[in-house]
Amino acid sequence: MLPKQVAEKLKMGQSVEPESFESVTIFFSDVVQFTNLAAKCTPLQIVNLLNDLYTMFDTIIEQHSVYKVETIGDGYLCVSGLPYRNGIQHVREIAEMSLSFLTVVQAFRIPHLPSETINLRIGMHSGSCVAGVVGLAMPRYCLFGDTVNTASRMESNGKPGRIHISGEAEALLRQVGGYETETRGEVIIKGKGVMETFWLNGRSSTGSSHNQPRLLRRSSPLQTSTNTRLFHSREPTSPMQNERSMISTDQPILPNYDEAEGMYRKANPRKNS
Repeated sequence: MLPKQVAEKLKMGQSVEPESFESVTIFFSDVVQFTNLAAKCTPLQIVNLLNDLYTMFDTIIEQHSVYKVETIGDGYLCVSGLPYRNGIQHVREIAEMSLSFLTVVQAFRIPHLPSETINLRIGMHSGSCVAGVVGLAMPRYCLFGDTVNTASRMESNGKPGRIHISGEAEALLRQVGGYETETRGEVIIKGKGVMETFWLNGRSSTGSSHNQPRLLRRSSPLQTSTNTRLFHSREPTSPMQNERSMISTDQPILPNYDEAEGMYRKANPRKNS
């Protein structure tokens, strides 16, 4: 699979130089327990199963600015942000595609195994990478760099039915806004060491906007959970409101508090008579 502009250059006999991309988001997915599922199928049934599944995924990809790099067995590799750069919107494109994948597989059924269900394990990571064409007889458009490896680790260290994302991807989602993430904590990632990673839970109920602050969801009236982050706009609180909120309504306001100025004044010293 080659991007259109790359294929055109190769047809004209032109060389395609490797290109560096500063910011992309890479997606990996894997069918959970695919080996056990394949053991119940004939080779032809496996081909038909993957063809039906990937045809459904390809339809979703067409709705987003995402490039399908390759499929290896039950593994699926996609990227946004190349070959066409799109700022930081690549993280939104991959997030939307990932959520759509999890939605459609819930209704997907295997014709010869109607009682079996398909589940995905998804990982995504944002960073820089290099893309280039490898080979002459069957040229392939390949991605290189640590971002590719990290995205793969996000998938392999994830959980069924969850979207496992890196701290870099979570930070970009916070910038674009409109998504709810949950911290997973520190995870030991092979070849990377200890990393703080996150789960992408879905879209926030308030929609999306740029540069949205976090809002912590309260798990109970007496306890605030710091695990779940909602990114949406919120009216700023003025210093006056902050000052007043610190004053207990059960206690009378101190006599030296100036509401107009929002501050306490020193008491006037007594004059000696």
